[in-house]
Amino acid sequence: MNSTSLAITPLTTVIGAEIAGVDLARGLEEDVLACIRAALVEYQVIFFRDQNLSLQDFESFSARFGPLMRVPYVKPVDGHPNVIAVLKEADEKQISIFGGEWHSDFSYLEAPPALTVLYAKDVPEGRGDTLWTSMYSTYEGLSEGLKQKLDAMRVMHSGHIYGAKRPRSARLKTSLSIDISRGNPEADVERSHPVVRLHPESGRRALFINPVYTTRFEGMEEGESRPLLDALYAKATRPENTCRFAWRNGSVAVWDNRCTMHLATNDYDGFKRLLYRTTVAGEKPAGPPRSG
Repeated sequence: MNSTSLAITPLTTVIGAEIAGVDLARGLEEDVLACIRAALVEYQVIFFRDQNLSLQDFESFSARFGPLMRVPYVKPVDGHPNVIAVLKEADEKQISIFGGEWHSDFSYLEAPPALTVLYAKDVPEGRGDTLWTSMYSTYEGLSEGLKQKLDAMRVMHSGHIYGAKRPRSARLKTSLSIDISRGNPEADVERSHPVVRLHPESGRRALFINPVYTTRFEGMEEGESRPLLDALYAKATRPENTCRFAWRNGSVAVWDNRCTMHLATNDYDGFKRLLYRTTVAGEKPAGPPRSG
């Protein structure tokens, strides 16, 4: 297997590409990995079909992108501390799902994850699609005046959905098949990140906000922050900034949390859905250089 065997097909003009011609279970030569990494930087989320991976294969592939991290508040798979099972059983109906709102994974951490990798093991075909949106495209579509304003701002993030301060609404009840820890006081801590994040590999600017973990702009109250945040979320989730992926058994997705948000659709009541997930450690977000 070499890089010339790869076929890269963009899904949209702004985000997403499918890569064919690679067996992830066989290991990757350096030139193949370099092509895959370059595609990820360019397209922000990449997809592979028809893979047959053991959990060890899946971890080994994920680790080629960087050190894996254990995610907070979610119990991992026994014997695989860096893997979580995203599971909803067929009899779990009319509940929310893990990842069912637009978000960037664990953005409230001091060093949020760089990448997430997801492998479909047992999924209902034609149901449970996932959507991604380009926060590059979102930022680039703003007016120059708003870009300059946001470039200089910071925003607060917290893991309050796992915390103790805010009461959980009924809609946040998720699958009992995923062991999620709630009521953790440390999850309520707010951390400040730049509103506009400078990507360490592409050099491009992306909005680094999301409706799940972003609470307010630094120096502002939540209510005061809400109109602008909501306007930016509405811009981000316009169809022209997004791509949609239909899962099949053996599909793999790799996405960059530093420049995307994603959303899992919840249209598969009565069907079992199992995917395995790993997370690649990231760095402390950096904003654009100060002007003047």
